[in-house]
Amino acid sequence: MKKSVKVKTKWWKMCLVILALCAWVLISVIAAQVVVGNLLILILGADELSKPVWTAVFSALVYLLAMALIIFIPPKLIKKINLKTSRRELGLTETPTWTDIGLAPVGFVASLILAAGLVAIFSLFPWFDAEEAQDVGFNLFMSGGDKVIAFLTLVVVAPIAEEIIFRGWLYGKIREYLHIRVPEKVGVGVSILVVSALFGLVHFQWNVGVNVFALSVVLCTMREITGTIHAGILTHMIKNGIAFYLLYVIGIM
Repeated sequence: MKKSVKVKTKWWKMCLVILALCAWVLISVIAAQVVVGNLLILILGADELSKPVWTAVFSALVYLLAMALIIFIPPKLIKKINLKTSRRELGLTETPTWTDIGLAPVGFVASLILAAGLVAIFSLFPWFDAEEAQDVGFNLFMSGGDKVIAFLTLVVVAPIAEEIIFRGWLYGKIREYLHIRVPEKVGVGVSILVVSALFGLVHFQWNVGVNVFALSVVLCTMREITGTIHAGILTHMIKNGIAFYLLYVIGIM
């Protein structure tokens, strides 16, 4: 992040801005699901929408609409404030490097270790079920062609879209806002925790939320190290790819 003169801002105003950014992401994701879901049900019917190809179409359209709402709508609504998003804020200023590629497996292992520690802590509480299955939207018993569609959706489209939304737009906006208002380490820590907490929340399941919170902490850290989200995208793909293999290929999850 570029250096600049610190600006004094009351803590409650900073909290409101951060809360507004998070709320906009959450509202946009939910709105995209509702709009796309109802539109496809109206056109295709609920039974047809449950088929893998249309589940994939639904997911892709939701991600596209959510990204459009998050990135392009705020500048249109609030013209007095510069809310335009740059490629630097999205973490997309460069092409992937060998450092990004090398960091990806390291980040994956680090996220596993952190997730294991957090799950062990949360498992002390009776309401936490570490073994609860996650509904990823695709039937476990699919043909080869349907598995290819599921693979592209879960291992390619989802990681790219989620990294652009969370470690790209949201992290970039919060990090940029805090950069001139609080000490550097505080800004980094708050940005990582807020983004990771929201990322866990939107998965709407305790055990999954804890795991993806740990993943997000690592992905945000890698963005700080590299300045881009490329390593994060690759790490996210590795995680989803291994989960896909275990779930849909050998069926042990």
